[in-house]
Amino acid sequence: MAKQRISYVPLEKMDAEMRKEMERCQREGTPRPESTAVRAHVPAAFWFFANSWRDLFRNGISDHALKELCRLYVSRSVQCEYCGNQRSVKATTSGAVIEDHVMDLLNFEASTKFNDKQKAVLSYAEAITWHLNTDDAFWDRLHKHFSEAELVEIGCMIGLTLGQQSWLRLLNIEHHEVLAGTDASMAPGYEDMKKLKDTKSSGDYWAKSKVHAGQAAAKAN
Repeated sequence: MAKQRISYVPLEKMDAEMRKEMERCQREGTPRPESTAVRAHVPAAFWFFANSWRDLFRNGISDHALKELCRLYVSRSVQCEYCGNQRSVKATTSGAVIEDHVMDLLNFEASTKFNDKQKAVLSYAEAITWHLNTDDAFWDRLHKHFSEAELVEIGCMIGLTLGQQSWLRLLNIEHHEVLAGTDASMAPGYEDMKKLKDTKSSGDYWAKSKVHAGQAAAKAN
């Protein structure tokens, strides 16, 4: 296993409110305890992300399942294994996001698994992630499905998760290392450390793929 680059802050060094948030992460995920324990080195960073993620991702005015698809698109694009091996409980329990969707994310335009609204929001995530040029047709497509307020919330959420995932993938943190014993928000096959190791060692583990559809689109622009 690769060496972890920034340590976890022990719970005993956190104040009562931070420990309460860590327990919520343990219980609900979004985010999981490990990434939260890293951000705890700087309380302002800890609360900035906790509060922003609550307000822009878990709650907010936009369809949560669409935001989860965008989050997972970013995971697959930047290959953040830590974030990519999680699923929003709120989105999956509603049946709005299933594993068939996840497998087709980098090929969403050609996929038959997504409806027009899902493809539109994923094109937004793609353009932000890969710095694509956009035209009137791109924005007409988005405005057909989303209000300006929704586009602001979704855009800010995509930007937040893109920045965080691009950072977290460098840290070599892993699930089930802080407040272990819960499978909250874990994807199928990652519910405990043994399952996680077995899944990641398999030949078809998603992060072993070098296919980046968005990267090809970026080069074509």
